[in-house]
Amino acid sequence: MKIFVTGGSRGIGRRIVTMALERGHDVAFTYNSSNDGHIKQLLDEAKKIAPNQLCKGYQLNVRNVEDVVRVTDQVIDDFDTIDTVINNAAINKNNLAFNMTDEEWHDVIDTNLNGPFYITRQFLQVFLANRKGHFVYVSSIAKDGISGQANYSASKAGLVGLSGTIAKEYGVKGITSNVVVPGMFETDMVKETLSSNLRKFWLQHNPMKRMGQLDELAEVALFLGSDAASFVNGQVISVTGGLDWAE
Repeated sequence: MKIFVTGGSRGIGRRIVTMALERGHDVAFTYNSSNDGHIKQLLDEAKKIAPNQLCKGYQLNVRNVEDVVRVTDQVIDDFDTIDTVINNAAINKNNLAFNMTDEEWHDVIDTNLNGPFYITRQFLQVFLANRKGHFVYVSSIAKDGISGQANYSASKAGLVGLSGTIAKEYGVKGITSNVVVPGMFETDMVKETLSSNLRKFWLQHNPMKRMGQLDELAEVALFLGSDAASFVNGQVISVTGGLDWAE
């Protein structure tokens, strides 16, 4: 299987990339900044994990539709085709709604929602030609609303609507579309933005009494992106440890 992962250099995306390689898949992944020191580390790790598998990274700002077209065309040239697209790239710019600037709103919506739409539109033509394919969208527990994250919450809720529409429009063509909803996982974004009070709240009220591990989320994302899930379509799968709401 050939898998395309956006935001694959860190956190959730990185573990999806490495786990896919461990499973014998070829992987194309994107990253936003050429100054990201994680890229070389990931490519070196990929060679050790799966020296015979193809793994390539592509710099991409998913907000820019011209860049999306250019990079996806290059990916198809390099990999011949793609079987699974995992839309994971996201940013977070927190503020209370009253204080949120237009820039904060648009930056997050453009990256977290418009970007996945551009990616989806590009790969739909590939999946339609193949008469099969899998879309997986990484949403968030914030999709139902969380204080200080109106932009992020709206973008992650939008992914649910986008995925459900793709599932309904293209299921008849052998294309599946599903959403995975992470709770709190130990990622750079969570470490940078999660307040001590919210961390305490999560650990106190989550039935599992712990944060999620990246392996637990990557397993679900790769399942939804596999032929084993060929009759799973239009679903929203929570990986939250049992807590499906936050402050």
